[in-house]
Amino acid sequence: MPRLARLDIAGLLQHVIVRGIERRDIFIDDIDRQNFVDRVATLLPETGVRCYAWAILSNHFHMLLMPTATPLASFMRRLLTGYAVSFNRRHKRCGHLFQNRYKSIVCEEEPYLLELIRYIHLNPLRAGMVASLEELDHYRWSGHAVLMDNRSFSGQETNSILSRGTLLVIFLFSGDAACYFSIDSFCPTGTFPPCHV
Repeated sequence: MPRLARLDIAGLLQHVIVRGIERRDIFIDDIDRQNFVDRVATLLPETGVRCYAWAILSNHFHMLLMPTATPLASFMRRLLTGYAVSFNRRHKRCGHLFQNRYKSIVCEEEPYLLELIRYIHLNPLRAGMVASLEELDHYRWSGHAVLMDNRSFSGQETNSILSRGTLLVIFLFSGDAACYFSIDSFCPTGTFPPCHV
Protein backbone atom coordinates (compact mmCIF):
# COMPACT_ATOMS: atom_id res chain seq x y z
CA MET A 1 0.00 0.00 0.00
CA PRO A 2 1.48 3.39 -0.93
CA ARG A 3 2.29 5.87 1.80
CA LEU A 4 -0.01 8.84 2.22
CA ALA A 5 1.39 12.15 1.06
CA ARG A 6 2.38 14.52 3.86
CA LEU A 7 0.92 17.96 4.32
CA ASP A 8 4.04 20.07 3.93
CA ILE A 9 2.85 23.66 3.71
CA ALA A 10 4.69 26.79 4.79
CA GLY A 11 3.34 28.11 8.10
CA LEU A 12 1.93 24.72 9.19
CA LEU A 13 2.91 23.74 12.75
CA GLN A 14 4.05 20.11 12.99
CA HIS A 15 5.03 17.86 15.86
CA VAL A 16 7.88 15.70 14.53
CA ILE A 17 8.90 12.42 16.17
CA VAL A 18 11.83 10.26 15.08
CA ARG A 19 12.66 6.90 16.65
CA GLY A 20 15.66 4.60 16.41
CA ILE A 21 15.30 1.43 14.40
CA GLU A 22 14.12 -1.44 16.60
CA ARG A 23 13.85 1.18 19.38
CA ARG A 24 17.64 1.24 19.64
CA ASP A 25 19.49 4.25 20.97
CA ILE A 26 20.24 6.95 18.43
CA PHE A 27 22.15 9.06 20.97
CA ILE A 28 24.83 7.09 22.79
CA ASP A 29 26.53 9.97 24.60
CA ASP A 30 26.76 13.75 24.84
CA ILE A 31 29.00 13.92 21.77
CA ASP A 32 26.16 12.44 19.68
CA ARG A 33 23.63 14.78 21.28
CA GLN A 34 25.82 17.85 20.68
CA ASN A 35 26.41 16.78 17.07
CA PHE A 36 22.65 16.59 16.56
CA VAL A 37 21.94 19.94 18.27
CA ASP A 38 24.69 21.62 16.21
CA ARG A 39 23.17 20.26 13.00
CA VAL A 40 19.73 21.56 13.98
CA ALA A 41 21.18 24.97 14.90
CA THR A 42 22.89 25.21 11.51
CA LEU A 43 19.91 24.04 9.46
CA LEU A 44 17.19 26.16 11.08
CA PRO A 45 18.44 29.55 9.81
CA GLU A 46 19.56 28.08 6.47
CA THR A 47 16.12 26.67 5.75
CA GLY A 48 13.87 29.17 7.51
CA VAL A 49 12.27 26.45 9.63
CA ARG A 50 11.11 27.67 13.04
CA CYS A 51 11.62 25.50 16.12
CA TYR A 52 9.31 26.05 19.09
CA ALA A 53 10.19 23.02 21.24
CA TRP A 54 12.53 20.05 21.21
CA ALA A 55 13.67 17.21 23.43
CA ILE A 56 16.32 14.56 22.89
CA LEU A 57 15.93 11.20 24.60
CA SER A 58 18.12 8.13 24.11
CA ASN A 59 16.18 6.34 21.39
CA HIS A 60 14.04 9.13 19.92
CA PHE A 61 13.49 12.87 19.76
CA HIS A 62 10.60 15.31 19.50
CA MET A 63 10.53 18.68 17.76
CA LEU A 64 7.78 21.23 17.22
CA LEU A 65 8.56 22.83 13.87
CA MET A 66 7.04 25.28 11.42
CA PRO A 67 8.54 25.43 7.92
CA THR A 68 8.49 28.83 6.20
CA ALA A 69 10.76 28.99 3.13
CA THR A 70 11.90 25.37 2.82
CA PRO A 71 9.60 22.34 2.97
CA LEU A 72 9.82 20.34 6.19
CA ALA A 73 10.75 17.25 4.18
CA SER A 74 13.92 18.95 2.89
CA PHE A 75 14.90 20.08 6.38
CA MET A 76 14.33 16.61 7.83
CA ARG A 77 16.15 14.85 4.99
CA ARG A 78 19.24 17.01 5.51
CA LEU A 79 19.10 16.64 9.30
CA LEU A 80 18.50 12.90 9.47
CA THR A 81 20.83 11.90 6.62
CA GLY A 82 23.70 14.02 7.93
CA TYR A 83 23.26 12.81 11.47
CA ALA A 84 22.91 9.11 10.49
CA VAL A 85 26.08 9.22 8.38
CA SER A 86 28.13 10.86 11.16
CA PHE A 87 26.65 8.53 13.82
CA ASN A 88 27.44 5.43 11.74
CA ARG A 89 31.01 6.58 11.06
CA ARG A 90 31.67 7.49 14.67
CA HIS A 91 30.30 4.21 16.04
CA LYS A 92 31.70 2.06 13.20
CA ARG A 93 28.32 0.74 12.16
CA CYS A 94 26.34 0.58 8.93
CA GLY A 95 22.70 0.40 7.97
CA HIS A 96 19.60 2.27 8.95
CA LEU A 97 19.60 4.34 12.14
CA PHE A 98 15.97 5.46 12.16
CA GLN A 99 12.75 3.46 12.25
CA ASN A 100 10.68 4.21 9.17
CA ARG A 101 10.37 7.80 8.03
CA TYR A 102 9.85 10.58 10.52
CA LYS A 103 6.37 10.98 11.95
CA SER A 104 4.82 14.43 11.65
CA ILE A 105 1.52 15.43 13.18
CA VAL A 106 -0.13 18.62 11.95
CA CYS A 107 -1.14 20.80 14.89
CA GLU A 108 -3.48 23.72 15.30
CA GLU A 109 -1.32 26.55 16.54
CA GLU A 110 -3.60 28.58 18.78
CA PRO A 111 -5.39 26.02 20.93
CA TYR A 112 -2.51 23.55 21.27
CA LEU A 113 0.82 25.39 21.00
CA LEU A 114 1.56 25.81 24.71
CA GLU A 115 0.27 22.33 25.54
CA LEU A 116 2.54 20.80 22.89
CA ILE A 117 5.55 22.72 24.16
CA ARG A 118 4.80 21.49 27.68
CA TYR A 119 4.37 17.90 26.46
CA ILE A 120 7.60 17.90 24.45
CA HIS A 121 9.71 19.60 27.11
CA LEU A 122 8.48 17.25 29.86
CA ASN A 123 9.56 14.12 27.95
CA PRO A 124 13.00 13.86 29.66
CA LEU A 125 11.27 14.02 33.06
CA ARG A 126 8.74 11.34 32.09
CA ALA A 127 11.54 9.14 30.68
CA GLY A 128 13.55 9.40 33.90
CA MET A 129 16.47 11.22 32.29
CA VAL A 130 16.07 13.92 34.94
CA ALA A 131 14.64 13.42 38.41
CA SER A 132 12.87 16.73 38.97
CA LEU A 133 11.65 19.94 37.38
CA GLU A 134 14.69 21.69 38.87
CA GLU A 135 16.97 19.31 36.95
CA LEU A 136 14.88 19.78 33.82
CA ASP A 137 15.40 23.55 34.11
CA HIS A 138 19.10 22.90 33.38
CA TYR A 139 18.87 19.80 31.15
CA ARG A 140 21.03 20.51 28.11
CA TRP A 141 19.09 18.39 25.65
CA SER A 142 15.67 20.03 25.77
CA GLY A 143 14.31 23.42 24.82
CA HIS A 144 12.92 23.83 28.34
CA ALA A 145 16.27 25.10 29.64
CA VAL A 146 16.30 27.65 26.80
CA LEU A 147 12.87 28.97 27.79
CA MET A 148 14.02 29.09 31.41
CA ASP A 149 16.98 31.22 30.23
CA ASN A 150 19.50 28.69 31.57
CA ARG A 151 20.93 27.83 28.17
CA SER A 152 21.10 29.39 24.74
CA PHE A 153 20.06 27.84 21.46
CA SER A 154 19.87 30.39 18.66
CA GLY A 155 17.46 28.37 16.55
CA GLN A 156 14.69 28.10 19.11
CA GLU A 157 11.81 30.57 18.99
CA THR A 158 11.52 32.02 22.47
CA ASN A 159 10.14 35.55 22.12
CA SER A 160 7.05 34.44 20.22
CA ILE A 161 6.35 31.79 22.87
CA LEU A 162 6.97 34.08 25.82
CA SER A 163 4.72 36.77 24.36
CA ARG A 164 1.75 34.37 24.22
CA GLY A 165 0.50 35.43 27.62
CA THR A 166 1.34 36.96 30.95
CA LEU A 167 0.90 33.69 32.81
CA LEU A 168 3.47 31.94 30.63
CA VAL A 169 6.02 34.70 31.24
CA ILE A 170 5.39 34.49 34.97
CA PHE A 171 5.43 30.70 34.73
CA LEU A 172 8.87 30.74 33.12
CA PHE A 173 10.80 33.62 34.59
CA SER A 174 9.49 34.63 37.98
CA GLY A 175 11.59 33.65 40.97
CA ASP A 176 8.56 34.20 43.17
CA ALA A 177 7.80 31.14 45.28
CA ALA A 178 4.07 31.25 44.50
CA CYS A 179 4.78 31.20 40.79
CA TYR A 180 7.31 28.43 41.12
CA PHE A 181 4.58 26.47 42.86
CA SER A 182 2.44 27.18 39.83
CA ILE A 183 4.90 25.60 37.40
CA ASP A 184 5.04 22.46 39.53
CA SER A 185 1.25 22.31 39.56
CA PHE A 186 0.95 23.12 35.86
CA CYS A 187 3.32 20.44 34.67
CA PRO A 188 1.63 17.35 36.14
CA THR A 189 -1.96 18.48 35.65
CA GLY A 190 -1.73 20.58 32.50
CA THR A 191 -3.56 23.52 34.06
CA PHE A 192 -2.47 26.79 35.61
CA PRO A 193 -3.51 27.19 39.25
CA PRO A 194 -3.79 30.76 40.56
CA CYS A 195 -0.45 32.55 40.65
CA HIS A 196 -0.10 35.69 42.74
CA VAL A 197 2.78 38.01 41.97
